Amino acid sequence: MNLRKSRGYTAEVYTGSMNDIMFFLLLFFLIVATMVNPNVIKLMLPKATTANELNIKQIALSITADKSYYIDSKLIPADKLEAEMANVTRNIKDPTIVLRIDNALTIQDLVDVLQIGNKLKIKMVLATKSTAK
Repeated sequence: MNLRKSRGYTAEVYTGSMNDIMFFLLLFFLIVATMVNPNVIKLMLPKATTANELNIKQIALSITADKSYYIDSKLIPADKLEAEMANVTRNIKDPTIVLRIDNALTIQDLVDVLQIGNKLKIKMVLATKSTAK
């Protein structure tokens, strides 16, 4: 009768810390993803059924619901908006501004900004949120 134990070894991969590693990687990528575009101003954009993308250098003019004006995340007083728009677009051939206006504002607020752009001969494009999925 053979009472010896089998001395064969089997290969094992220890996966106990795999959950920790995956959690830290997920956390790292979530933090990095929020830092990708730090110049974002939260707005509720109006909706459109089609969306066109621009392939030019974009200058963003954002207007929040409380009528705060931002040019590329820089807060601009309302009375200095025209001067700042002229300053930003001074050295650009065919300047174009992407207008991001909160949907809570009135049409008159939009028209006031468009008139400034027309006076300065700046093309303005209204940014919308696409409803197509």
